[in-house]
Amino acid sequence: MSTSSGSRIVVTGATGNVGTSVVRLLSEDPEVGSVRGLARRIPDWSPAKTQWSAVDLSSERTDLTEEFAGADAVVHLAWAFQPTHDPAVTWRTNVLGSIRVFEAVAAAKVPTLVHASSVGAYSPGPKDHAVDESWPTHGWPDAAYCREKAYLERALDTFERDHPAVRVVRMRPAFLFKRESASEQRRIFGGRFLPGQLARPDLLPFLPDIPGLRVQALHTDDAAKAYALAVRSDVRGAFNLAGEPPVDAELLGELLGARRVRLPRTAARSAIAAAWGLHLLPASPHLFDAVLRLPLMDCTRARTELGWRPEHTATEVLKEFLHGMQQGAGARTEPMKGRKVG
Repeated sequence: MSTSSGSRIVVTGATGNVGTSVVRLLSEDPEVGSVRGLARRIPDWSPAKTQWSAVDLSSERTDLTEEFAGADAVVHLAWAFQPTHDPAVTWRTNVLGSIRVFEAVAAAKVPTLVHASSVGAYSPGPKDHAVDESWPTHGWPDAAYCREKAYLERALDTFERDHPAVRVVRMRPAFLFKRESASEQRRIFGGRFLPGQLARPDLLPFLPDIPGLRVQALHTDDAAKAYALAVRSDVRGAFNLAGEPPVDAELLGELLGARRVRLPRTAARSAIAAAWGLHLLPASPHLFDAVLRLPLMDCTRARTELGWRPEHTATEVLKEFLHGMQQGAGARTEPMKGRKVG
């Protein structure tokens, strides 16, 4: 990568949860000369060395090759979680839009592509031990999010075969949280009118303890550090990113001071399906099915080859996020606007 006048990095999805952390970190890097953030709406936020372009990846008229011209790396983060009731819409942005990004990277002769994959790309796996990056990435076919992430893994397999000169890095992070993402994630998964104050322990009479609900969490800023390290290094391939310890009902119960009550999977899914079917809950029962099957990830490769270490534990991440929900925390971008409901 050329650093004579500083490298030029392009970030798609630059105004979301991960994008804001990646852009801020890259803008503070003395080896980075400029950052171009691509987003559907230009924000009222402009870190040092950062320029913005209004880009809609779902549009076939978008000329990404021009946006990528002269870039040393493209960090592809753009993703649409909604509407879950119309997967054709998310497919246009997430899958077809990502393929346009890959094609434009090749056309503009960008030497490095860092792609945001996910733990959601993995096939069902164990909850009692962690798996490395060789675990199959076929996703959970019934959930649009997992299906799309897995499809792009196959698209990148073909891309790497056809464009061996491009260094491709696939980040597979766990669930990502930070204080400023609280309002955005509440709207995406809980609904626009779900009160953030429900995160208060004294308002939770009990905590559902659902068999199989054991996942990993990571602070978004820690994930951003892995992206920045990947941009600056010569690594290729996939990297798992997750914090410790794994998150389950026992940890959440201790964190919230709530009594755990065992709830069968079928009862929990039926409640989610009913709320989703009535358009009261954005998160679909299909995603719930997938979460119960996600494997725990081993992050040894990120530690040894990237030199990456998360600075926050999963417990610290959740405490920060829950505090952000109570306060209606947000950031100065359209996707992450703060809003307190209730």
